[in-house]
Amino acid sequence: MRRLDNIDLRLLRVFVTLAEAGGFADAQIVLNLSSSTLSTHLAALERIVGGQLCERGRGGFRLTDFGQSTYKAAKQLFSDIDAFQASLGRTNGKLVGRLRIGIVDGVVTYPKLGLQTALRAFSGYAESVFIDLTQGTPNELEHAVTQGQRDLAVGPFSQKAPGLTYLSLCREAHGLYCGQAHALFDASPEAVTREAISEASFSVRGYRHLEDLYRVDHPRASASVIHMEAQTMLILSGRFIGFLPCHIGEHWAAQGQMRRLRPEIYSFESQHFAAIRRSDASDPLVQSFLRVLRQQATAPMGAMEESVG
Repeated sequence: MRRLDNIDLRLLRVFVTLAEAGGFADAQIVLNLSSSTLSTHLAALERIVGGQLCERGRGGFRLTDFGQSTYKAAKQLFSDIDAFQASLGRTNGKLVGRLRIGIVDGVVTYPKLGLQTALRAFSGYAESVFIDLTQGTPNELEHAVTQGQRDLAVGPFSQKAPGLTYLSLCREAHGLYCGQAHALFDASPEAVTREAISEASFSVRGYRHLEDLYRVDHPRASASVIHMEAQTMLILSGRFIGFLPCHIGEHWAAQGQMRRLRPEIYSFESQHFAAIRRSDASDPLVQSFLRVLRQQATAPMGAMEESVG
């Protein structure tokens, strides 16, 4: 094996992506590299480190024991590099390094949360910070922050994960919707009864299955989704009813393609939080971004956009 200082960091980053993707097919998409190029990079890295890193074939893709050790060491190396860059930045009074953010889907159209506006403001004075943004379910994101895979996450969390601090951001209204082709779309308000709702095919969020059923006192789910785009598709099909954030549902309702059902009964608000590890409470990157994010969430509608315009 060559000395560590001769290892090509680019090859290590390719290997880490390959390991986290669980195989060549997904890694090709993430890296925008062909399978043959990935194989060439992997073979070059294996020659450098002096051992086989993974097995692939009919049995599928898996890391060897040596590959697992190399993956863990590479992750620690990149974490140390980020810490080194951040340390230099603090010495020079600059924000540098990598900020890993997790976000739930379906919030890009919600101006009150306005993550894109916060990112614009933050990147305006932290140009040397690399933003690593990913989506996931609330449970996935809480786990990722707990395990140190994300520096912070934004979503409607349970506030139960140990070792995390939750900072309140804003509330998000939700309503029950049906599509234009659904039998309830043209029904009179009097006809949209609890019985009619319970007889309709109901789509639930997979990570809030029972909670969604309880909200409408529905006996069973007929479909399950993880992402709000999928929920929107099912409702637009005209075969299902389901909950959507109002900033999504009302967009389609304004086009005559959805109807909100009995808002005086079937409405609720979710609370969005920013979740961070308690050990990162004083991290300059995390604190700086949180400050911008909370300013956006507490500003009057449109004020934050004007301030960064």
